[in-house]
Amino acid sequence: MSQDRLSPMASSFRQVWWSLLLLPLLLIGATELVWNYQRTQISVQVTVDGLTETVRTHQATVGELLEELGLALQAEDILTPPPETPLSPGMALEIVRARPVEIEADGQRLTLRTHAHTVAQVLGEVGMRLGRYDELRLDGQPATPQTDLPSAQIMDGESPRYAPTHAWAGRQAAPLRLSLQRAVPITIDDGGMPFVIYTTAPTVGEALLREQITLYLGDRVMPSLGSRVSAGLRVFIQRSMPIAIRADGGTIRTRTRQETVGDALAEQGIAVVGLDRVTPPMTTRLTDNLVIQVTRVREAIEIEQEPIPFEAVWIPDDNVEIDHQRLDEAGEEGVTKRRFRVVYEDDLEVSRTLEYTWVAQEPITRVMAYGRKIVTRTLETPEGTLVYWRKIRMSATSYSASTAGKNQDHPSFGRTRLGQPMRKGIVAVDPAVIDLGTPVYVPGYGTGVAGDTGGAIKGRRIDLGYDDDNLVLWRRWVDVYLLDPPPPRYKIRWVLPNWPRER
Repeated sequence: MSQDRLSPMASSFRQVWWSLLLLPLLLIGATELVWNYQRTQISVQVTVDGLTETVRTHQATVGELLEELGLALQAEDILTPPPETPLSPGMALEIVRARPVEIEADGQRLTLRTHAHTVAQVLGEVGMRLGRYDELRLDGQPATPQTDLPSAQIMDGESPRYAPTHAWAGRQAAPLRLSLQRAVPITIDDGGMPFVIYTTAPTVGEALLREQITLYLGDRVMPSLGSRVSAGLRVFIQRSMPIAIRADGGTIRTRTRQETVGDALAEQGIAVVGLDRVTPPMTTRLTDNLVIQVTRVREAIEIEQEPIPFEAVWIPDDNVEIDHQRLDEAGEEGVTKRRFRVVYEDDLEVSRTLEYTWVAQEPITRVMAYGRKIVTRTLETPEGTLVYWRKIRMSATSYSASTAGKNQDHPSFGRTRLGQPMRKGIVAVDPAVIDLGTPVYVPGYGTGVAGDTGGAIKGRRIDLGYDDDNLVLWRRWVDVYLLDPPPPRYKIRWVLPNWPRER
């Protein structure tokens, strides 16, 4: 074979040899690029209308992050902090979206987005004045300016395709509907001095009924009770001359030829003294079916007191072992006293006016110190000597893939919170007590990893995982050992919830 034919073959062999040599180096470099990309992400806590999630991002500002998450804000929405704020690790963003309100009043329909909490605040935002007798309805129900807006009813809308996994995606508040009906004045001529009422009733009969004007068969009403109410309408009532007197817990029904309320009371021997109130006034001329109300009025001074709760503060102490506390100050309630002027009408309290308030005893703050000293210890187990840094008393139960409450055709059947296949050695915990990924040891069960959660696993609860074919039922209190090494100090929950409590 000639030298000219060997040269191309040798060259090809050298190329393959160099490619095989460089391939591991290229794989190592790619892995390092991916790792560096993930490492440089920062975690940011985002709360939208009370729903909170932690997201990771490379964006530089709040506005860029919102654009990445597909969160388009309206002008009325509240964002904290502002869009131009630079992002930093652990930053908390909060968005409170305004809710839509549809207003129907004065022949118009208005729509606004608002953060108002009451009907009065909504009316104020649109500059709408409410007459004393006007009628408000909120979502079809009677309302007043002081009526609180109900909690927002959330509707699920279409989620943005680029952010379908976030809890707030596609959620929006259903609009509230507020209607205002204006009251109109009508004049009532009941045989005496005409008077004006304001009403939203559609007919004369309903207007009189709402004003508690009693009618009898012999009375004549013009226009008729079924006539439509209109502004400026004058209603005439022609009656006989019966009257009723309400006083001292009873009612006297009589007929009289006296001319005034005072004369009628004197005729019946009813005395009016002190702060007693007569309605209508004593000089009022009697009219048909007039009801005279004598209200016995008296005033009293009363002193009330109520406790002032003391505050409880926790202070860290690096010299006290973790999960130990020390009471530095017991705390004591204070006392507030108030003096009221109370008005009674017919022995029923009708008003209570606060005249003076003073603190008779200041509260004393309760001070508790909690330990932050980590002490590692050893534990002899069937699996050998283990080193642990924390021991927690917990209520233990057990489960497997088939008893976890999901059907076998469910996409996450047999999968833990961390996405691992369900098996013995994985335990479910409350992340507020034990971080996911923490190695643990449970006597009678063995070592495991906190790799799952559950809707009922809250506080000091632990659910011990098994394979379906070796499930052992647990329902007792156990000591759970968190194995060495401890996490960074900033991730440790120094004070754990004390529920559920062992019984």
